[in-house]
Amino acid sequence: MTAPVTTRTAHVIDGERLHAAGERIEVVNPATEQVIAAVPAGTPDDVDAAVRAARNAFPSWSATSVADRAALVRRISDGLAARKEEVAATITAEMGSPITFARKVQASVPVATTSGLADLLDGGYSFSQEIGNSLVLREPVGVIGCITPWNYPLHQIVNKVVPALAAGCTVVLKPSELAPLNAGILLEVLAEAGVPDGVVNLVHGTGPVVGEALAAHPDVDMISFTGSTRAGRRVSALASETVKRVALELGGKSANVVLDDADLTKAVKLGLANTYINGGQTCTAWTRMLVPASKHDELVELAGAAAEKYGVGDPTEESTRIGPMSSVAQRERVLGYITRGVEEGATVAFGGPDTGSLPTPGAYVPPTVFANVRPEMTIAQEEIFGPVLSILPYRDEDEAVEIANSTIYGLAGAVFSGDDERALAVAKRLRTGQVDVNGGAFNPVAPFGGYKQSGNGRELGQYGLEEFTELKAIQR
Repeated sequence: MTAPVTTRTAHVIDGERLHAAGERIEVVNPATEQVIAAVPAGTPDDVDAAVRAARNAFPSWSATSVADRAALVRRISDGLAARKEEVAATITAEMGSPITFARKVQASVPVATTSGLADLLDGGYSFSQEIGNSLVLREPVGVIGCITPWNYPLHQIVNKVVPALAAGCTVVLKPSELAPLNAGILLEVLAEAGVPDGVVNLVHGTGPVVGEALAAHPDVDMISFTGSTRAGRRVSALASETVKRVALELGGKSANVVLDDADLTKAVKLGLANTYINGGQTCTAWTRMLVPASKHDELVELAGAAAEKYGVGDPTEESTRIGPMSSVAQRERVLGYITRGVEEGATVAFGGPDTGSLPTPGAYVPPTVFANVRPEMTIAQEEIFGPVLSILPYRDEDEAVEIANSTIYGLAGAVFSGDDERALAVAKRLRTGQVDVNGGAFNPVAPFGGYKQSGNGRELGQYGLEEFTELKAIQR
């Protein structure tokens, strides 16, 4: 089919929507494997034009009052809220997130995080502080390059673009070419909210072309990147040539530590839900369940029974819990890891590499539970990004903590215990950016980010806002 060309599939540079002649990148619905749209394959020249527009807009935008920026953020939040159904349907079509989840999370969390930022600004947050004889100012960094992924496409864009605006920065955004259509909706919301031309610019394209040009550009003051650890290393290397600031939110291999006094049913139910969230395509997913060796078999049985309730199917159906992977390539990647788990000796307790019962067409994989997983196995060390749970036995609490901390990642995690104080003590020993104790709820204004090779810097709330500021001390 011929992919439609609309204003939502165009670059946006200095307020103009540019379709650009030349090569285009097809957007494929992973449930149907049909082309639903196409965006321009941006070039370094497009990046130059967008950066120039952002640089020209910076003096005026950075001089706007905090009150004006706060009001703008509130209008953006309201605009996103008004389009939640449209956003949800778009994300379901472009990357396969089940529609119920897309409504509850993909379209709703950006509203919550943006509203929380507006509340922070309206609540009297100050960009200045008196310390002795010094006036310490937080000033906007400048032109921000934002490079975002496909798994939570709008959420990740909003986490970068809106705090950057609130700090007084201007932006060049490169959304994922796999799920770019939601970015077009956001640019409409920004224009309706009153964001001036040139303050936020959008360039579609691939990471190796547009992403690398943005990371290396001498007139970009900061890169905020979310994606794989491998790509994050490349972004850091390119950005280092101009010593620009870099904020990275990268991969994860989070551990769910189930202690011997935990409510096992609750720990498994919530643990599996977190593992399979968004089809497992979540950097914070608790993909390793660490369990007492004496309770391993009981927990495996509970996990298998819970996994049976995760129906795989058409993401537009309200009852679907796991839709397709974001692409055929991602399906093959996940299936490769499942096969590797079998080859390395893990026990398939549910699912496995057989795809014969899955819908066709579509980039579907079977939700899988592995038992008797050893810490050194590939499925216990590498980020799979699919609905695959590895259950690892441990001897005692110290070994549980050692295993939890044994990967290159440190993004998220969980602890379940019948004693909240015991759970808290273990949570403090985990080398990771956030930990949920006994199913603690997501907080849209708490700091989000990782340790080790899960990245650096923080997003959300005050901490996310301050990532986009420079500190200046004036002595008087």
